[in-house]
Amino acid sequence: MTKARIAYVINSVEGGGAALPVPAIARILRAQGAQVRVFALTRRDGRALPAMEQAGLDPIVREGGETDHLAAASWLDEQLRAWGATHVWTSLTRATLLGLLLGPRLGLPVIAWQHAAYLKPWNHRLMRLLQSRASLWVGDSRSVAELTAQRLGVGSDRLTTWPIYSADEQMPRAQAWQAGEPIRVGSLGRLHPVKGYDVLIAALSRMKAHGFTPPAPLQIFVGGEGAERAKLEAMAREAGLDSLSFVGYVEDSRTFLAGLHLYLQPSRSEGFCIAAHEALTAGLPVIASRTGEMRHSITEGCNGYLVAPGDADALASCLMKALIEPDSLGPMGSAAREDVLRRYSQDGFEAAGAAIWQRIVQMHA
Repeated sequence: MTKARIAYVINSVEGGGAALPVPAIARILRAQGAQVRVFALTRRDGRALPAMEQAGLDPIVREGGETDHLAAASWLDEQLRAWGATHVWTSLTRATLLGLLLGPRLGLPVIAWQHAAYLKPWNHRLMRLLQSRASLWVGDSRSVAELTAQRLGVGSDRLTTWPIYSADEQMPRAQAWQAGEPIRVGSLGRLHPVKGYDVLIAALSRMKAHGFTPPAPLQIFVGGEGAERAKLEAMAREAGLDSLSFVGYVEDSRTFLAGLHLYLQPSRSEGFCIAAHEALTAGLPVIASRTGEMRHSITEGCNGYLVAPGDADALASCLMKALIEPDSLGPMGSAAREDVLRRYSQDGFEAAGAAIWQRIVQMHA
């Protein structure tokens, strides 16, 4: 039998989201006997490249933009033929659409990995139109698998789930708040409207208007870059929020999280949300929007709190509840770490990936 050669096609090699777990996913596929190589349609910031190169994935990154779809399709067609791919594994919308168009034409099975909780209307229509061309759809979480079934009409015979995250027992652990030190709160994410940092600013403004004063100085750090940075910083200045800092892209997320007492994820929409789950693994309680997989991973009052997406009043209320008793954050964080290590173990991650690959092999035996 010819050794499988999986072309792992991704939108970009930027430092966040679906690109970062690629080496871990590829490791599981390689353990099943497949060769894996990454093909990226554009570069963006390129921060995910070093980890891919270190993992031996020999990534090929196209010199092109994000809207030149015909040129991207021609490039990918050429790369798939030249490398001798036997399977196409796609991640995120643009890569998936091109994979669905090219794979069947080249006689290659397509495995479409779904991460997005939101699809633009035109992309939604195209994906639904082309969904039958994939051999298998893989949701990166229970929530995304449910959305894939609902919005694309994918049946259970071609739909499975492989949680994109495995919790690392070696993750540095956040220390419980101690009297006399500031309460440090943080968040990681692109500075984009979908991440809801304008909602956070509105919530902090409401807390200030209500005269809320925590029992210790409050420091809030948002790590990430994006087109919204100048706008968000101006909003924070206008609201007089001296406690809120936008600190730019965080290279070492583990150290960042270990230095906090509480984590926030005020997103309007999410799929799995790796950052929030990393925070839980670090032993932090999480206040998050009731969206994506966070709905399943966070239990009210146990390891965090959930609020409706975009609801600044609810976010303000939860923040005040958490901050007024900072001694309670440590025990909640311990519960968070214990729960996430159980839910998302390395053994479970490996078993899920191996089962999916065996299913693919059987489908095309």
